Amino acid sequence: MEYKRELSDGLEKEVIAFLNYREGGIIYIGINKEGNTYGLADADGDQLKIKDRLKNNIRPSALGLFDIVSEERDGKNILKIIVASGPEKPYHFKKYGMSEKGCFIRLGSAAEPMPQKMIDELFAKRTRNSISKIKAGRQDLSFGQLKIYYEESGHTLGKAFAKNLELLTEDGTFNYAGYLLADKNNTSIKVAKYSGKTRTDLIESNEYGYECLLKATKQVIDKIAVENRTNTKITAKERQQANLWNPIALREAIINAFVHNDYTNEITPKFEIFADRIEITSAGGLPEGLSKQEFFEGFSVPRNKELMRIFKDLELVEQLGSGIPRILEHYGKESFGFSDNFLRMTFNAKETAVEEGGQIGGLKGGQIGGQKDAEIDDIKKLTHRQKEVLKLITSDNRISRSGIAEVLHINESAIQKHLNNLKNAGFIERVGGTRGYWEINLDKN
Repeated sequence: MEYKRELSDGLEKEVIAFLNYREGGIIYIGINKEGNTYGLADADGDQLKIKDRLKNNIRPSALGLFDIVSEERDGKNILKIIVASGPEKPYHFKKYGMSEKGCFIRLGSAAEPMPQKMIDELFAKRTRNSISKIKAGRQDLSFGQLKIYYEESGHTLGKAFAKNLELLTEDGTFNYAGYLLADKNNTSIKVAKYSGKTRTDLIESNEYGYECLLKATKQVIDKIAVENRTNTKITAKERQQANLWNPIALREAIINAFVHNDYTNEITPKFEIFADRIEITSAGGLPEGLSKQEFFEGFSVPRNKELMRIFKDLELVEQLGSGIPRILEHYGKESFGFSDNFLRMTFNAKETAVEEGGQIGGLKGGQIGGQKDAEIDDIKKLTHRQKEVLKLITSDNRISRSGIAEVLHINESAIQKHLNNLKNAGFIERVGGTRGYWEINLDKN
């Protein structure tokens, strides 16, 4: 961790040192070396300057490997720069190249010049087999869906978007990251559902993909959110309802599987739902140089920095290193299984309904909310389709418009009309924009 009273000329040096360090690091701007808060007069302006400097002055590209967060401490504005350990070491100051004057490494609490021998050794090991350096098998790619997602998030992609988002190889052809984000590709994502606790009885197989990876991610999130039904437990005092799996941890795990999957062997994440658990498997073990302890502590070594950057742009990822600690708030370390080639997260389902005295009862919440279904069915002013939409939202208050459309097999424009009617009638209200949730009020009937 590094403290700086104000934005100074030495910022790139500190960031390069953390990029070359096996654990990355954090830099605070607006706090002096003694830990006293001075604050920043123009934190927003400094944030833009920092992003521009780190984008233009460091090579290889550090985009997707740092995150700038605005915070308030002692009533003053400060900036927190989270830097991940980079996969393409050695990182260096653009104007000085890969020399002792341009390369730095973290030693103790200081950023020191990197010896030339270490520079040469790191360069020899540099990862060449990454999705940014693999040429896409086809070059007739279009990116209409990616542009729509950026527009919905308030961003506009210009003509040079492929270069700016690092979707091109050094010779200007589309790379594998571009291929994954294109409107059409051969990437298939499977969500399987089994009736029991083993893989012997497959009852449902859903295949997503052959499209922009962002769209496939959202489809998987919505599909599993629908499967995350409400279960009910009867105790001596009350009836308790809860989802099979914690929604926050589940969402983080799904996104983590997509962003950190090793696509270089054309293996995609896999999602399997059993009677007693859900298993999420991604290709690639722990990144080189990262221990299990560091993994659980949230040290970030993005395997696919191009995907990480785009997922962050679209607010699917909040900040570097936040995913695993969020999961650990709800599930233990034993939920993670590591091998040389795969990482598997296993989340056990919460117990099904139990009646007072310990007898197994038949009171499951059902696919979409149990008791509330009947309440919704009794609302005379709603159409049949509006009731179906409201039931889905009641089952999962973070479900997206596209998720509802997929479950009901009707187009998104029709879903939007139903949502508008439900909002106008006061049954639902959107809180927090695209990353938010639906607030539900069934008392309006």
